[in-house]
Amino acid sequence: MADPASYRPAPGTIPTQPGVYRFIDAAGEVIYVGKAKNLRNRLANYFGNPEGLHFRTRLMVRTAVRVEWNVVQNEFEALQLEYTFIKKYDPKFNVIFRDDKSYPWLAITWSDEFPRVFVGRGAKRKGWRYFGPYPAAWAVREKVELLLRAFPMRSCRDGVFAAAKRSGRPCLLGQIGKCVAPCVGRVSAAEHRAIVADFASYMSGHSTRLVNQLTAEMKAAAAREEFERAARLRDALAALSRVGEHNAIVLPDEVFLDCIALAESDLEVAVCVFHIRGGLVAGQRSWVAERADDAAPAELVESFLLQLYAASDDQAADVPPEVLLPVIPPEREALIELLAETRGAKVRVKVPQRGDKRTLLDTVAKNAAEALARHQLRRAGDLTARSAGLDELQDALGLEKAPLRIECYDISHLQGTEVVGSMVVFEDGAPRKAEYRRFVIKSFEGSNDTLAMDEVLRRRFRRLLDDRAAMAAAAAEDAGAGSTLIDQESGAPRRFSYAPQLVVVDGGLPQVNAAQQALDDMGITDVALVGLAKRLEEVWVPGERYPVILPRASEGLYLLQRLRDEAHRFAITHHRARRSKAMVESVLDDVPGLGEVRRKTLLGAFGSLAKLRKADVTQIAALPGFGPQTATAVKAAVSAVRQTTAVNTATGEITGGDAEIAE
Repeated sequence: MADPASYRPAPGTIPTQPGVYRFIDAAGEVIYVGKAKNLRNRLANYFGNPEGLHFRTRLMVRTAVRVEWNVVQNEFEALQLEYTFIKKYDPKFNVIFRDDKSYPWLAITWSDEFPRVFVGRGAKRKGWRYFGPYPAAWAVREKVELLLRAFPMRSCRDGVFAAAKRSGRPCLLGQIGKCVAPCVGRVSAAEHRAIVADFASYMSGHSTRLVNQLTAEMKAAAAREEFERAARLRDALAALSRVGEHNAIVLPDEVFLDCIALAESDLEVAVCVFHIRGGLVAGQRSWVAERADDAAPAELVESFLLQLYAASDDQAADVPPEVLLPVIPPEREALIELLAETRGAKVRVKVPQRGDKRTLLDTVAKNAAEALARHQLRRAGDLTARSAGLDELQDALGLEKAPLRIECYDISHLQGTEVVGSMVVFEDGAPRKAEYRRFVIKSFEGSNDTLAMDEVLRRRFRRLLDDRAAMAAAAAEDAGAGSTLIDQESGAPRRFSYAPQLVVVDGGLPQVNAAQQALDDMGITDVALVGLAKRLEEVWVPGERYPVILPRASEGLYLLQRLRDEAHRFAITHHRARRSKAMVESVLDDVPGLGEVRRKTLLGAFGSLAKLRKADVTQIAALPGFGPQTATAVKAAVSAVRQTTAVNTATGEITGGDAEIAE
């Protein structure tokens, strides 16, 4: 790999104007494209201290052998040129959003003399009209089947069409009324194209206009006593009604927009798009990409928009008049100007704050999170990837063998109250949930995570030492007494008798050194220990001055992150449950006549303050030992508690008060 200093431009040669820069490798291939308001300031970041760069960025500058740039007049021209270069070169170090699966399209061969409709996948063809994409092929095929009853256009393949034309007999679709049979001359090319135009208009979202038009024609045919035509129009309207039942109307009929949301992890980002046409969800699609760097959500959204609307040769048909986003891109005005130029008309780009559009954005965000979760689940379920992750950890940490059993610990509390710890176990790279354990920290109050971690580790490994001693004693007394892994008194397995090959704690070098001290004090020398620091995902080893840096795309790092996230989830769930119970008990302290037995009955029936608040007096009074008077007093005490919730405007996460109570 090249040393970035070998091709660093001479001081003063890089202009301070806006522009687009390209990093190029030894083969002459463009591997990264970026834009900047000030080229000199931006490029200086790549040639500074390499340890300060993101791993993937550091790999990029070492892969490149030269850097080139183009100066432009303003930010709009920079965005436009970046848009052009990304489409032309497909640089491998840019964040490239790829489908997490292949999505079907609904296509109309508009350029043919007798256009046909079909469901397909793959690249688009010039001169055809496309609708979607759709989440499932069966759903769109079912929709086409219903629409052909209302708009009986051609849907057969070219071979079937040619055979019917030669024989003079229509195919089955023509015989059952799902096609007007232009192959045998029942309608002219112009009449058939008019039917196709109505089909396309309906798919474009103009459903209300077409329904009104067909209703008027049906009534007019009935008035003229053309009852057969009126019956056909009635059946067509019924078919359109059934098609409408398959879509949820989320916005008024005149709304045409794309709604985009994203979900992030430390290694990957997922983006989901809902295409809204005529107030209906006409299609949806999701992409998953590896994180190339620590780009902010606004930058990821901007990068995605460039790729989304640059992906089609028929671009103008893809850009809607309005685009809803979770955050404003950094170059909003330039982006709007570029999209308007691509569409040939004005485009609005905004972040909805309330109402139906905000609800729609929240729905799309949930779908993005689901797409990311599905992708991670597939990756976690890959035995080859899990094995590679364990091997990478063995090599990176210098272990004698792969860590087949890994335990991860985390601490959770709220300003030093209800302090709890969690232990999660992965065996062979997969969660072993039966081995998970929770710890309640009662020895101190405060927000000292190091002390809490020390107590958790000492309690866990004290059990390991006790189990080992009991197993040795049982083996010495009677070798035939049975398995020493089973407690002879209780008959339960000795869960803590299995020693991990690797312990992971959430934190940097101070937390790791404190954890190692706890193990040393107990004489535990056969267990490796590391810490995973969240900010830069460094892996800290006790006693080492510098961390171990695993590649961002490393399966080993991915495994450690899954462990850390699972331990955090398990700890915070336990903490919220305890806090919810404590909150209910504190609220009920002042209720007259409510003793310990009745309080336990309430907690057993409702479990949390949020559920108790939703209950009415009748439900409370129906509990054993309660009556109307006590139930009214409980309801009054619960209703008097002020709800305090806050919304994180960047993530949409609700925190505080009842919102954090696990139900």
